[in-house]
Amino acid sequence: MLSRTADHLFWMARYMERAENTARMLDVNYQTSLLPERAGSVEAAWSAVLGISELHGAYHSRHSRIHSEAVMQFMVRDTTNYSSIASCLAAARENARAVRSALTTELWETTNQTWLEFSRMMVSDALEKDPSAVFEWVKFRSHLSRGVAVGTMLQDEALHFIRLGTFLERGDNTARLLDVKFHGHPSIDGAPPVGEGARTPHLPGQAAPSMAAETDFYHWSALLRSVSAFEIYRRVYSSVILPEKVAELLILRPDMPRSLAACTSELVNNLTQVANQQSGDTLRRAGRLRSDLQYGRIDEILDDGLHAYLTRFLNRINDIGDRIARDFLAAA
Repeated sequence: MLSRTADHLFWMARYMERAENTARMLDVNYQTSLLPERAGSVEAAWSAVLGISELHGAYHSRHSRIHSEAVMQFMVRDTTNYSSIASCLAAARENARAVRSALTTELWETTNQTWLEFSRMMVSDALEKDPSAVFEWVKFRSHLSRGVAVGTMLQDEALHFIRLGTFLERGDNTARLLDVKFHGHPSIDGAPPVGEGARTPHLPGQAAPSMAAETDFYHWSALLRSVSAFEIYRRVYSSVILPEKVAELLILRPDMPRSLAACTSELVNNLTQVANQQSGDTLRRAGRLRSDLQYGRIDEILDDGLHAYLTRFLNRINDIGDRIARDFLAAA
């Protein structure tokens, strides 16, 4: 396969996955902002959305302060923000158009229709009327795009590069999300576990559950919902939400589709399928990362420091992404 074709397929998938991840983060933040919270907490939550994508500088160059409406517009509509949903869907469509002959008709039409419908949506007041409906639509179109790719594409190098882009972007996003949500949070430093008891109405004569416990429950619930893992957590760990179990699910569980372990496993599998003479070291590094996650223990990770661990993971997975570009893709 031509390196330029591989490059377009790889980035088409990355941009579609990035649009979905952004929609997930914004939807959870919007839903939790409807709960009664202190103004400072709401602002910190929207600031975290910018922090995950490293967009504080770009945002503050256009807005004087952080508030929900401005962040939503910046992360959804603003085409000067290259990580906004509008920019990502446009970039995915442009990359697909460049390699139209390498795609099935169904995949091209799905990608093109997504961009066309979203463009019409953005000139209307759909985002102002019901932000959650817009975010659900973006997630659905991303799911549809992946399903059409797997269901209609020949199982050859083209599909493998699409999958490489998807899981590299997903692993990077999950690590960033975990780092922002866990870094400095008291629950991971030995605070009492939070479960459904925090929400249970107190009996007469008993003390009411603290606001901190309520907030903590919704904090971890929101994190799980942002990666479609709330029901999965309940199934795997029963009803009690423990921060260390949340971390274990999203880092080490290979059967959790958005975990770091699952993403690196898919990276290795697809890298193996497209391996060439110069990609041996890239595959070796990806394999070592998969092994570290496969045989890791959450208590060891937390003892060493979760922030430091996730920083190392991001450095390693970004290095793998750079090496994939060097080994396979067109030069910038």
